[in-house]
Amino acid sequence: MAVYAIAFIAYAIDLARRSAVAASAADAANAARDASSPAAATVGAPATVGAPATVGAAVSGAGRAPGAPAKAGRGAASASAIAGASVAYGRSPSLRVGVAMTVLAWALHLAADITRGLAAGRVPWANMYEFALTGTLIITTVYLLVLVVSKHDLRFLGTFITGLVLVLLGVATVNFYVSVVPLPPALQSAWLIIHVFVATSATGFLALGFALSVVQLMQARRETVLATAKDVKRSFLATLPDSATLENLAYRVIIIGFILWTFTLMAGAIWAEAAWGRYWGWDTKEVWTFIIWVVYAGYIHARATRGWRGSRSAWLAIIGFSTVMFNFTVVNLFFKGLHAYSGL
Repeated sequence: MAVYAIAFIAYAIDLARRSAVAASAADAANAARDASSPAAATVGAPATVGAPATVGAAVSGAGRAPGAPAKAGRGAASASAIAGASVAYGRSPSLRVGVAMTVLAWALHLAADITRGLAAGRVPWANMYEFALTGTLIITTVYLLVLVVSKHDLRFLGTFITGLVLVLLGVATVNFYVSVVPLPPALQSAWLIIHVFVATSATGFLALGFALSVVQLMQARRETVLATAKDVKRSFLATLPDSATLENLAYRVIIIGFILWTFTLMAGAIWAEAAWGRYWGWDTKEVWTFIIWVVYAGYIHARATRGWRGSRSAWLAIIGFSTVMFNFTVVNLFFKGLHAYSGL
């Protein structure tokens, strides 16, 4: 947890640095807009034709070809476009430290999970403490995997991912810790390995989709405000992808999580038939697993066929992950049933 905390601090410092970079670019954009305004021309302030457009292109990182003519008044007319543009951002030392500390924390986390399994003589996910230990490991694994395979630079999510992992690990260590105990008869099955591992993997992808959706809402609000703002605002969000890109990324990872959760639901039914002689019994845990599936199915359906884009789809993704957390905490702790394996 200490290493995760260091990574979290490093990511937070990087966000602060992003804000400083965005502030510098915003000052340049505002100065260029003011220089090209009619008021500046009235008092005789000199202005070079095309200069505002050049500054705007520098801020957005997508300028026109060198030497291309600029339309008169371009700088004043496109203030909202400059405001919503992204600012080029490189690799800061704090970001490198954050990623390096995340990898180190992941390695230590993996070692802790393996040693717990060796001590128990089984897979380490038979109670809430072990599920939290393994689930947070999977969340970090998914985050690092996406950093490797994605064409987008998603390291900015480090603050959200390490923060979430820290909170879950802290709660699990303080409130959910139990000593190693033998498995109940119903859990002595190969389905324990398959069912729970797939469920934790799904949770990892859904957590990443949740983080992307939160950032999407923040970015969408910034874009809406800045479209009518007088001055270009200063925020680290200017260094991140636009809300549409964040929404598409969230949709892709949630699709993977939904597929895995569908298999979780099916595998649970097969396991229930083997353990209790019925596929479905309306147990509280079974019902909430189905509720989670319905929420995410609604998210995918609404976005794909009903045109629910932007903030509405983001809120559906956030609600979906909230049901996952409710299922893990409240259902396990306060609802009794055949799935009462919290160990508390």
